[in-house]
Amino acid sequence: MGIGRPTKPLDLTTEEREKLAMLARRPKSAQAMAMRARIVLGCDEGLNNGEVAKKLQITGATVCKWRERFRGNRLEGLLDEPRPGAPRSITDKQVEAVITKTLESMPVTSTHWSTRLMAEKAGLSQTAVVRIWHAFGLQPHRVENFKLPKTLNSLKRFGISSVCT
Repeated sequence: MGIGRPTKPLDLTTEEREKLAMLARRPKSAQAMAMRARIVLGCDEGLNNGEVAKKLQITGATVCKWRERFRGNRLEGLLDEPRPGAPRSITDKQVEAVITKTLESMPVTSTHWSTRLMAEKAGLSQTAVVRIWHAFGLQPHRVENFKLPKTLNSLKRFGISSVCT
């Protein structure tokens, strides 16, 4: 007779077994999801939680957690639950506006957008603009050709006294 509480059977259907086997073997699966699939498949083979944990080199608590999550919610129980934290304060529309403005326009007083200037125009914080630019790989300060400054004072610094029109 085993030690501890008896485990309840999982009663996998053939479709669930095939789906779990595919998740466990597929190279493009997230490793966390593949491990969860291996846990459930190991439990379905008749192994107890300790044996599955030893076989997969994880803790017994991890096996117990995913076994029960699968029993309660089946395959959907193996998905990640939403993480705690504050909800997003920047909407997709604001992100789109920053990207569009960065790519399709130039500021009136300078040759390119700075994070501070874009933040002021978009009504966001400078850090938010930095995160958006970084996420989309935007670097407005890097260009492939030389840009002349737009202000008259800047032109005088370059020795240009009058501008041809």
